[in-house]
Amino acid sequence: MSEKLLVIDTDCGIDDAQAILVALAAPNVRVVAVTCVFGNSSVDNVCQNVFKVLAVGERGQIPVFRGSAGPLLGTTTDILCDHFGSDGLGDVLEERYPQWEEKIQAEHAVTAMVRLVAENPKQVTLVALGPLTNLALAVKMDPSFPGNLKELYIMGGNMEGAGNLTPCSEFNFAMDPEAAYVVLEEFLCPTYLATWEYACRNALSWEFFEELTSQDTVASRFMKTITSRCWAYSREALSKKRDVHFGPGFVSFDSYAVAACVDAGVVAESVRCPVRVELQGAMCRGMMALDRVGSLNKQHSVTVFTKCHKDRLARLLVESLRH
Repeated sequence: MSEKLLVIDTDCGIDDAQAILVALAAPNVRVVAVTCVFGNSSVDNVCQNVFKVLAVGERGQIPVFRGSAGPLLGTTTDILCDHFGSDGLGDVLEERYPQWEEKIQAEHAVTAMVRLVAENPKQVTLVALGPLTNLALAVKMDPSFPGNLKELYIMGGNMEGAGNLTPCSEFNFAMDPEAAYVVLEEFLCPTYLATWEYACRNALSWEFFEELTSQDTVASRFMKTITSRCWAYSREALSKKRDVHFGPGFVSFDSYAVAACVDAGVVAESVRCPVRVELQGAMCRGMMALDRVGSLNKQHSVTVFTKCHKDRLARLLVESLRH
């Protein structure tokens, strides 16, 4: 089997950390770069978090690039949140990666992304785990960029109008709706979406989470530490929030996109149709709409996952923390 080349674009929070470890552990996958974007925390915190995760995964040689510090329009002042703590990794690590400024690549993430894909046309798979700002800037910088990609996997968006940051929009898209709009209009490469509802409706059990983070390994202990004080990994806290709509369970959101990328068999069911991101409205801005009746007259369709084989997903998560 040929090696899959992967660029991971991330706003590295706790679920991103788990997802990156899934990619690092996958056979026949080579992560050629990690590009950073604001989102779960400031872009500087994201860079530090990525270096820490790569150190845990014993892959410190992978180049890391600093990217967008805010959305295409406006500022991050009113939108940054502490879903995974103010630092993105649960506010429990005394020292994340103090040498990050010495190790970060001088090249900007967007430039690096465009260059790597141009050097390897139709060979690079891009996985986007945060706001899509870097990707939107990349296509504006080089319109041929999407056409040079092999495929694009996105964790973000929604398919039922259910939101987790605003009433109708998912976090990654709501953080930069214009970027999400640009990407889903201008990226004509094969595109796959693991949405908010897809992850929530395919949750794993809390018993599995306890077993996952109780393995006697460096990676498992790391995940147990960074989830230890985070309300987003608290069964009790979620029973009053997400569980009301989707039922109980452990959800590592970004891992659903990476899992589908490294093992297509994880996805059990999907729908293929055009989509569009709404940019107007007090409640619907950032919401992704699925056009199942052809009213948008778009030529390009994307694949939106709806159901996964949870046993295969669970195996990938276990393997990612075995070392």
